[in-house]
Order: sequence, then structure tokens, then C-alpha cells
Amino acid sequence: MRRRETPHWTWRRGPRVLVDGREATDEELMQQLAGGQQEALGPLYGRYAARLFSLAGQSLDRATAEEIVQEVFLAVWRNAAAFSPARGTFKAWVLQIAHYRILNELRRRSRQPRLEDDPDGVRVAQSPDPAPGPLEVVAAEAQRAEVREAMEELPPGQRRAVELAFFEELTHEQVAAALQLPLGTAKTRIRSGLQRLRTGLAPALGALVIVAAAFGGAVGIHNELAERARDGRALALLTSSETVAIRLRAVPGVAPETHAVYRGQSGAGTAVLNLEHFPSAPAGGTYQVWVEHGETWTSVGTIRPDAHGDGRLIVEGPAVTRMPDAVEITREPAGGSAGPQGPVIVIGRQGVPNTQYR
Repeated sequence: MRRRETPHWTWRRGPRVLVDGREATDEELMQQLAGGQQEALGPLYGRYAARLFSLAGQSLDRATAEEIVQEVFLAVWRNAAAFSPARGTFKAWVLQIAHYRILNELRRRSRQPRLEDDPDGVRVAQSPDPAPGPLEVVAAEAQRAEVREAMEELPPGQRRAVELAFFEELTHEQVAAALQLPLGTAKTRIRSGLQRLRTGLAPALGALVIVAAAFGGAVGIHNELAERARDGRALALLTSSETVAIRLRAVPGVAPETHAVYRGQSGAGTAVLNLEHFPSAPAGGTYQVWVEHGETWTSVGTIRPDAHGDGRLIVEGPAVTRMPDAVEITREPAGGSAGPQGPVIVIGRQGVPNTQYR
């Protein structure tokens, strides 16, 4: 596990989610989470965060135990659709994920060399400079860009298996358990993903990918860590009781099932937008997200839904530090627009009933 910024977690019960007048079970919450209802993550976090922190704290320091908790719930969030109650309870699944993360951290620490005292810097001064030259830096950046593009082209199942195996340093058995797949299927996905990377990349770079993966996924690590830190902030937002949701409903002329949910918090600087049942963007077009403060609309990004019409956008920056008065999604040219010009697909305002837009 690699260090990154970690919030100081507080363990809370979280909001109750009712099903037929009773509190939802873990498995029902996971079904809701897989269906795009991000608010289901809060109760799961409230039920298990303290338990996982205590488990990790038995063999690791507090800061690392907090990181373990964050890692586990990021895995739950990312892999909600892969969870199947037929294969076991959520409790067993989440404890198994935590167990693997703890073992991986202990294994990583056992591999670290022991440091020798060098108060005067004598040994450091005598060591050769390990920093790469300018040409090496440029070449490495180009290689990382090619690898990122190749990873994005992998089928989702293969991409996630390769990420778990090499960027998160899980064994084949752990990948199978995390994705709730038979061991043979997990191995096949990893092997097929690596083969597609070798085929899609230049031969020399393809060999570099495999070598780098064997040493713990050294390729593109900076971007990987930045993405994990961003996901961590999004997770903290989704599990906070102070998070505000703005529900965006379809405007007249758009299929009623098309909708989105914007979740943010004043002062957080992070927002999460989830799309569901969106029609595919036409060729040469994209969906653009806008937030309104006063009478000013600001773009916070573009998004293309997947084959099922679903999508997720994590936004960070000054535009989302304050809760917006309104949020809307329009259809714009592929490169995006400076202002909302295309047709509005969904819109939502704070304090306005969803039915007003139809």
C-alpha cells in the first residue's frame, strides 16, 4: 500500500435506510449501491468502519489502519455490481477484503530494507544520483500515456482484474475473492488483459508493461495515486451526514427514467454526479454538466455514459466548493461548450420538487 493523503475518519452509525418499514439489510444496501443509489454507502460505512479499523489496528498503526478502512470502502464502492449475496454475506465479503489489505501491508513492510543511521549524510553524498535525465523523463511520460490509453481500451472485467493484480498488488486468489469470481476466471482475465496490452502497445513498451507490472505496477504510479486520493475524498463526501443531494429529473421530451443525482457539501471542494438511463451521446457529441450560482452557469466537466446509460463524474475545484443553486446536464459538441447552448436533458434545483420539471 502506498501513502497518500488520508482524512481523519470519525465512526458514525450513518443514516437509516428503510425497506418495507424495516431497516435495510447489508445485502439490500449493496443492491441499492450497485443500482446507483450512492446514499446506501453511508449506512454500510457506519456499520463496519469501526470494526475494520479495530481489526487493522491490532497489527498496524492508527494512520495505516485508517488507510485500510478507506481502501476497503473504495473497493466496496467500485465493485458493488460484482457483489452477489448468493456467494456469501456482505459482512464476510468486506472482512475478507480488509483481511487481504492488512496482509498485503504487512507483507510490504517485511520486504522493506532496514535503514542505517547516516546523521551526517556521508553515505547519501557518496551514492550516485538516481534521478533520471530530461530525455528519460519525457520518454517515461510518453510511455505512461500510452499505457493509460491501452488500459482504458480493455474490457471492464479485464481492466479491473489487471488493476487489482498489479496496481493494488493483490494475488490471483485475492483478485478472485474481491471480484467474487472463480480463481480460474480471475487468472484468465488477468492473462487476457496482459495479452491485449502486449498486442496493443509497441513491442518494447509492451515488454516494459509486463516487467513493471511484475514489480508492483510502477507504470503511471503518480496518476494512480492522484486518482486514489480523489476517490478517497469522494468517498468521504458520500459517507458524510452533511452531504446534500440535488436530484436531476428529465425535462419534457426526454425519457422519464433518465435522471442524475448531484451530491456535494459546502466547503468540501468535491462533488459526485451519477447518471442513470441516459441515451447514448450522438456521434460528435457529449453530455456537459453545469452548476449555477446566482445567474452564472459554470461547466464542471463532460461525461459519456456507458453502454447501460450510466456514468459517474467526480468533480473538484472552486466551482463546487459552494452548493449550487441548480445543476443541469446538456448535450453539447464533443469538445464541450463555453456556455450551455445545447438541449437540456435533466435539471434539478435545491428546494424545488422533482415533478416541477415534467
